[in-house]
Amino acid sequence: MRLEEERVKTINSYRGIIVNTRLDYARLPDGSMALREVVEHPGGVAVLPLEDDGTVWCVRQFRYPFSELLLEVPAGKLEPGEEPETAARRELSEETGLEAGKLTYLGRHYCSPGYNSEVLHIYLAQDLRHGRSHPDAGEFLAVEKHTLQELTDLALAGELPDTKTAVAVLKTRLLTE
Repeated sequence: MRLEEERVKTINSYRGIIVNTRLDYARLPDGSMALREVVEHPGGVAVLPLEDDGTVWCVRQFRYPFSELLLEVPAGKLEPGEEPETAARRELSEETGLEAGKLTYLGRHYCSPGYNSEVLHIYLAQDLRHGRSHPDAGEFLAVEKHTLQELTDLALAGELPDTKTAVAVLKTRLLTE
């Protein structure tokens, strides 16, 4: 059975600062039509910086859509034409002042594939060198250090609601045991 859907036409769109949205008519596998809302996102990266002693550098940042401070791994969006590894190194340096001697790709992840085109590339950073952070203008965050065990416990207890961070923590835990 064929499962693919085909975009027939876009009937409404919005161009934003970070995301664009569109409303499409899509032909379903049975030939009927349906409306599909899509948020177009340029994609992003997340980096889990792991020290040799098992501690992880995180950032705590206010997230406006939830009106909440979240504990996260350093992360950010891809710039036009930027390779994910380049973006990962840039974001790690900007947010924490760290540089990775070793960067391991942990895979690509679709954040919410039902309506959002964002692809998030997750990395493990090791062999860290310390420098000075230099966040983007308008970016306010606190850098914190936590054990990988503590972060694992928070993720398993559902107390680490940022998905990219939970995925990065759990994958790192499994790969470094």
